[in-house]
Amino acid sequence: MTISRLTLQNFRNYPQLRLETTPGFVVLSGDNGAGKTNILEAVSLLSPGRGLRRASIKDMANEESSGDFAVAAELGDIQLGTGTSMEYPERRKTRVNGAAVPTNDLAQWLSILWLTPAMDRLFMEGASGRRNFLDRLVTALEPEHARNCTRYDAARRERNRLLADEYMPDSEWLDALDAQLAGFGSAVAEVRFRITEALNAALAITYDGLFASAKLHLDDKQQRSEQALLEALRANRQADRRAGRTSTGPHRADLTVFHRAKDQAAEKCSTGEQKALLFSIILAHADLITEQRGSRPILLLDEVAAHLDPQRRAALFSKLEEKGGQVWLTGTEPGLFEDVPDDALHFQVAGGTVTKR
Repeated sequence: MTISRLTLQNFRNYPQLRLETTPGFVVLSGDNGAGKTNILEAVSLLSPGRGLRRASIKDMANEESSGDFAVAAELGDIQLGTGTSMEYPERRKTRVNGAAVPTNDLAQWLSILWLTPAMDRLFMEGASGRRNFLDRLVTALEPEHARNCTRYDAARRERNRLLADEYMPDSEWLDALDAQLAGFGSAVAEVRFRITEALNAALAITYDGLFASAKLHLDDKQQRSEQALLEALRANRQADRRAGRTSTGPHRADLTVFHRAKDQAAEKCSTGEQKALLFSIILAHADLITEQRGSRPILLLDEVAAHLDPQRRAALFSKLEEKGGQVWLTGTEPGLFEDVPDDALHFQVAGGTVTKR
């Protein structure tokens, strides 16, 4: 999985940008605010979801444009594109080789993983962020998962709307929605559990002392059984009506991460240890993708070098080189990347322009 050409139009601070890239390391250096992360965000939009910033679509267009933007990439003879139009600036459209497809279908063509400074708070904040993190990992291995999540969320929103209505909704209508929720919800819960178990197995055998090894626990209240989830939804219907929301289902699950060697929850670890745990999860997950899909995922590592001492930084670059694939890195100082391979591409980013170094 390698992007050979990335083209942006009216995206963030780039009215126009075209980057020719190769397998291996793509290094973007520049001051804070120059637009380095904007490029990584553009790449991340070539996967399902809202990208690495989880920003609103309307905020992605260049301020001087008419509200539309486009992101396109070439992967050999495959062309991927996503963006908006002037007529519908809040509606994202996606194309593969010129044909319109659902955005979730991007996962069938490309796997993209990322680490950003905002993810440093993953273990300290609410469960929704950890669910989103896990769902990205799952979708990279099981593209159908994104579609099941979308269908489950749509059915749940409709159920919540009916439950919050002033008048008692038709019971057969609720029965039908509960059946949908149980079907899509159990599928979501089952694949989350399966990928969590696969990650734990990979983490247990890949620890090499470079980063703290993680152990994952998915608290999903055993919602992998469609029948059990259906019975719980029906049993809680009156309580849910009083609350105006659905109280049980995979939208309530949480992912707990432990420091394997210390058997300590990640939220109780130091900031450096939490960062190391994230690294270990991402690297193990990349190994799983390589094994199951036959090609290495694209890695987007935003400002990660600045958080590592020189020895650990060099070790990380060496490990990434050994594993192969395309790795996009950002940093404020070119010197942070003196240990990347000699064939790495280096670009200087400054105020909407990108120059090859």
